[in-house]
Amino acid sequence: MDLFGFLELIGGLSLFLFGMSLMGTGLEKSAGNKLKVLLERLTSKKLNGFLMGLAVTAIIQSSSATTVMVVGFVNSGIMTLKQAIHVIMGANVGTTVTAWILSLAGIEGSNLFLKLLKPSSFTPVLALVGIIYYLFIKNERKKDIGLILLGFATLIYGMEGMSAAVRPLGEMEEFRNILLIFSNPVLGVLLGAIVTGIIQSSSASVGILQALSATGQVTMGTAIPIIMGQNIGTCVTALISSVGTNKNARRAAMVHLYFNLIGTVVFLTLFTVLDSLFNFAFLDWPSNHFFIAVVHSLFNILCTAMLLPFSGLLEKLAYKTIKEDDKKDKVSLLDPRLFSTPAIAINRSREIAREMAYASVDAIKKAVALVNNYDEKEAQKVRDAEQQTDKYEDALGTYLVRLSSQNLSARDTTEAAKLLFLIGEFERIADYALNIVDSAQEMYDKKMQFSESAKKELGVMMSAVQEVVETAVRAFDGNDVLLAAKVDPLEEVIDGLKSTLKKKHIERLQCNKCTIEMGFVFSDLITALERISDHCSNIAGCLIEMSHDSLNMHSYLYKLKHEPNDEFLRQFNEYSAKYAIDGN
Repeated sequence: MDLFGFLELIGGLSLFLFGMSLMGTGLEKSAGNKLKVLLERLTSKKLNGFLMGLAVTAIIQSSSATTVMVVGFVNSGIMTLKQAIHVIMGANVGTTVTAWILSLAGIEGSNLFLKLLKPSSFTPVLALVGIIYYLFIKNERKKDIGLILLGFATLIYGMEGMSAAVRPLGEMEEFRNILLIFSNPVLGVLLGAIVTGIIQSSSASVGILQALSATGQVTMGTAIPIIMGQNIGTCVTALISSVGTNKNARRAAMVHLYFNLIGTVVFLTLFTVLDSLFNFAFLDWPSNHFFIAVVHSLFNILCTAMLLPFSGLLEKLAYKTIKEDDKKDKVSLLDPRLFSTPAIAINRSREIAREMAYASVDAIKKAVALVNNYDEKEAQKVRDAEQQTDKYEDALGTYLVRLSSQNLSARDTTEAAKLLFLIGEFERIADYALNIVDSAQEMYDKKMQFSESAKKELGVMMSAVQEVVETAVRAFDGNDVLLAAKVDPLEEVIDGLKSTLKKKHIERLQCNKCTIEMGFVFSDLITALERISDHCSNIAGCLIEMSHDSLNMHSYLYKLKHEPNDEFLRQFNEYSAKYAIDGN
């Protein structure tokens, strides 16, 4: 191959990879959201999960994209690890569709029907339709279809260019010697894994192998191990996407790797043993587009058939690899055997509620800090804290309901009722912390910045909210009624701050100092902050009312706000001065 042949190869490879990326982008834009909804809903059974993974990957033409999507679902709690395993297996089979489409490029013959099947015959028409749709049609859906057609056409032209460029290599002794090195099955697997890991697409690397088969020098015995290795290399994308996610999301990425590693080890061993016993003659035959597509599909189908019944073992292996923290999960303290000693059971429940309360405080502190200085690692900590509070509420709520059905003393009954109410408030505070993170991320992604006056006003309200949360939680932790009494005056001040900030924001809008889009984010933030203070008021009200063996908080809060005593007014005035906005 001379210099110009090499440049033609580079050009063909570039067009091929760009076309595959373009087509995948168009397919994801056209069908991605609907497919995500289906993935969320149809993964309760093994077969459903497998079929969904297969279908989604066949449509968007990328097992990497499907697996990354799955890792994201597991990270957000939409999908369990068990469900993810079945989808990942389906994705491995679905990705083989691309190889079958590319195998059409290898069709040879003068028959009119065969010529029409060759992509090079109808690709120009698809490219023409695609460019018309993409450049001249305003409908977004048709633009996406145009992008898909253009991507496919570019991919095929790249494939044809690569095949034409590498064909002269078939006459070169050096190229033949290089391929002889990779006839060693282990080296073949390594080559497939490394190339696929670099370009992060098994579909693309299989396409490159199909193009190389045009030289006539890639034997079937060489192609089989390389195809196996390509399935290992495609796991790189999911592993990268799992960085910074929670443990279950990282386990999902590891399941993808284990699935392909185990499949490759088993079938490579089987392939090598059978070849040594029967000395398959066909392994020395030149491979072609069709054979590579068959092997790619057959390998993934056999791997799935072998491992789908043992998905539970893959899950256990992932848990063995990425273990839970050495620190014992607090939820494990909720032992039903303690029901025979209710006082101890109540004390354990209070420990969990305390953990939950301080997790909420920490989530709020981190969340408000992200509004003006967004950091993905810190944002993930808030998401983790919110998931932890959800877990605590589920476990503790169930435990307390069961405990309440036991023969409890009046004091224990009151404490159980108080904890059952309070954990719901702590969980809602953590939820609003997550809402604040979402708003902060939106600002970061869209490169939005509040005006200096808006930042200053928002900072005042955020400081007030941090104080009211800390006060409410400390009052609960110490069962301090006097401290709890300080919450409502501050909550009233925060209500006033919300009204003031809203009014000032409208003034900025009228003066064109702020955009409507920023206004929506600003409104979301002050609403979340005000709701957090409302839940703190509920916590304080519960503590005060329960100290009188009552839980009539609505009556208590109504009376407090409509018939405030001197102490309430004094504290209200102090907080009003502390958290005053300039001009008010």
